[in-house]
Amino acid sequence: MIVKCQKNMDDEEKGTQFLKLIDDQNNIQWKIIAKLTSLISSEWNSEELKNELKTMVEEHSEITKELNSLDDKGSIL
Repeated sequence: MIVKCQKNMDDEEKGTQFLKLIDDQNNIQWKIIAKLTSLISSEWNSEELKNELKTMVEEHSEITKELNSLDDKGSIL
């Protein structure tokens, strides 16, 4: 995931980036739910599903970190 340099962003750019990241985060959350449902259906026996889920959780964590970095003054969140 490419992270923009946060120091040079104005409030409008930060707001736009914030909304995009929230949308990305929401989409990944739904994908995680779907993957968990599939994994449960497989009785937790699918290594492929486990690896995909791990990757999605890592991506979700990166988005959360990026969201938090946008709020350097406590103004967005």
